[in-house]
Amino acid sequence: MIQNFKSGFVTIIGRPNVGKSTLMNRLIGQKIAITSNKPQTTRNRIQTVYTDMEKGQIVFLDTPGIHKAKNKLGEYMVNVAEKTLNEVDVVLWLVEPTNFIGAGEQHIIEQLKKVNTPVILIINKVDTVEKEKVLEYIDTYRKVFDFAEIIPTSALRGQNTDDVINSIFKYLPYGPQFYDEDTITDQPERAICAEIIREKALHALNDEVPHGIAVGIDRMKTRKTKSGSIIDMDATIVCERDSHKGIIIGKQGSMLKKIGTNARYEMERLLDCKVNLKLWVKVKKDWRDSDFLIKNFGYKEEE
Repeated sequence: MIQNFKSGFVTIIGRPNVGKSTLMNRLIGQKIAITSNKPQTTRNRIQTVYTDMEKGQIVFLDTPGIHKAKNKLGEYMVNVAEKTLNEVDVVLWLVEPTNFIGAGEQHIIEQLKKVNTPVILIINKVDTVEKEKVLEYIDTYRKVFDFAEIIPTSALRGQNTDDVINSIFKYLPYGPQFYDEDTITDQPERAICAEIIREKALHALNDEVPHGIAVGIDRMKTRKTKSGSIIDMDATIVCERDSHKGIIIGKQGSMLKKIGTNARYEMERLLDCKVNLKLWVKVKKDWRDSDFLIKNFGYKEEE
């Protein structure tokens, strides 16, 4: 092991929709977390691993957005995000480029004041504003909290994302790596496939339905054929209302087919083999307020 090798844990926090998953996917160089422009896209803590054999290893925790919870799933998501702050070596806080610090940001500042972890502020989406304005935004935030560093970036365009990696390494402790260098995520393939289906549904459906959906993989089996391996996969999209079920299926199954086709394309790239995907839709009323169903869909509180 190299003498000056560093390794540690970094959490990415921020209000829903500021680009956390986009940034993590960009830093890792591979898509692990699902992205969409709808809030509550990320529901679980996803661990991804960045390894540079010269400098060290960063284990990223992409947490759900910190927001005011409206139901049990919401409470669970906020608890996961806020609990992480004390357990990591560096906090990356993503914000939008603006002078206005709203109630959501104020709430996060209050949470950050309770921890001793160095906080790097990432002002994301700077490709959407004039360059001159960025200095103003940096100044606005500098006054409200003592940040270790402030970095303006565009996760989508890859602007200044190398600076983010370099800054993180400054604050990590020296020590051996936690994962071998080929590891990119601790998420099982089943979980990633379920998330891919959920992402495709988020992209395809109107605003109302997606929040109330979960995806379960019922079966995932590999079989060998003359032309290579095929994975047979059965998955169920669970929604909260009968009316939602109709929307998800679409006219003569057109919406479900679209979701399935888009998901299969991405899974085949991820798993590097053919996927035979069958999708079903079930209604489970108010599953987001049922402890049993929340756990059943894989949202488990870490003890």
